[in-house]
Amino acid sequence: MKLGLSVKIDVSKIDKSRLFKGEKGTYLDLTTFIDTENPGQYGDHGFISQSISKEEKAANVQTPILGNVKVFYQDKPANQPASGGASQADDGFSDDIPF
Repeated sequence: MKLGLSVKIDVSKIDKSRLFKGEKGTYLDLTTFIDTENPGQYGDHGFISQSISKEEKAANVQTPILGNVKVFYQDKPANQPASGGASQADDGFSDDIPF
C-alpha cells in the first residue's frame, strides 16, 4: 500500500541533545504512529515524537510530541473491489511511483 503523508513539526520542541552526527550530516531519529481510519480532531492521522531507546522505554521516558501527520494520498488495497470503498479524487499522483 502506498501512502502520501504531510508532516509538520515544531522544531522548537526538539531535544537537541538527541541530534547525532552521521557520515553525511546531523540526524534526528523520529517515531510516528499513523491511524488512517480514525482521524483526530483536526484531521490529522497521527503524531511524531523523538525516538527513544529500549532502556528509555522500559524507564517510561516520554519525549514531547513534535507534530502531526496527515495522510493526503492512500492507494486502494489489492483486495478491495474497484467499485467499493471510498472514492479517490484525482490528486495528480501516478501509480508509476518506484516504491
